[in-house]
Amino acid sequence: MKNWLRKLTPPRSASGASPQGGRHQRPGGAGSAVALEETPPVGAAHHAEQVLRRLEWKVIKRLDGLLQGDYRTLLRGTGLDLADLREYQLHDDVRHIDWNVTARMQSPHVRVFTEDREMSAWFLLDLSPSIDFGSGELRKRNVSAEFVTVLARLLTRHGNRVGAMLYGSGVDTVIPTRSGRRHVLHLLHSMLDRAASTENGPTRLHELLASAGSLIKRRSTVFVVSDFISEPGWEKPLAQLAQRHEVVAVRVLDPLELELPDLGLLTLRDAETGEQLVVDTHDAGFRKRFARIAAQREAELREALVKSNVDALELSTDADLVDAIVRFVDMRKRRTQLSAGGMPAHLRRAA
Repeated sequence: MKNWLRKLTPPRSASGASPQGGRHQRPGGAGSAVALEETPPVGAAHHAEQVLRRLEWKVIKRLDGLLQGDYRTLLRGTGLDLADLREYQLHDDVRHIDWNVTARMQSPHVRVFTEDREMSAWFLLDLSPSIDFGSGELRKRNVSAEFVTVLARLLTRHGNRVGAMLYGSGVDTVIPTRSGRRHVLHLLHSMLDRAASTENGPTRLHELLASAGSLIKRRSTVFVVSDFISEPGWEKPLAQLAQRHEVVAVRVLDPLELELPDLGLLTLRDAETGEQLVVDTHDAGFRKRFARIAAQREAELREALVKSNVDALELSTDADLVDAIVRFVDMRKRRTQLSAGGMPAHLRRAA
């Protein structure tokens, strides 16, 4: 049961892949390759441009209306700017008290800061074979590519820089941080172009996280975009990465990974090893065991993310991307407000 629960995918090719050709050279050293921003073939560039335009019209324009005034609560830069001084109020952070002003004014005053908008963001992209799975119109790879494109476009419009590390059968491509729409197209094309080039093999997510820890020197916001179906051992490097950077775990999933419907006999294939298994989904006992094991894995995954002290965002292939991002922004806003209110650390984590 572990084999087909670990990596299930029907035997079909990934949708949305760009035509062959124009791939970057990928030296064998893990985390050592740097992808140069080359001009992709005309067909591939046209496809990436079409995807970006669709997302700009259908997703980013909706987010512009929903996230007005919330940009600072979504992501913060690497520093703080002093904006004002005011009298101390209940629940203000005592660490922000300006003692010199307090002594002169004979009443407590606190410093008011605004976050520096300029920041660097990195996308750690798990493009292993299990990402090609999808029970509906979209596959996990499509959802991952759309999320990365939308976030990268939102960030680069404000002058921020985004980069990416791509993991297939290993960490073999690094896209340096840059800004601009053309760079977002380059990032999107790299993701789509990788759809047909990933080799089978077990996913070792800890290699991606460890490589990021050694490569990313400046404090950044790091998005780990993965289905987190991997060999064990990724929890420790994730926690170490979160000690230095602001880390967001973006978990991509499909409803069929949580519960199997009654579809009779099915042939399931392990995307990493190619192993096939015939199961009888008409058996109610089998479906219950599957759901129980899946629920146990979900609980263990969420617990590992909480222990690693990272924020988590779930993206499902049957859910609306805009709704997921808005929920995430609201959660970040509440946590920022609670943190500014000087709540104890254990209560902030619980919130």
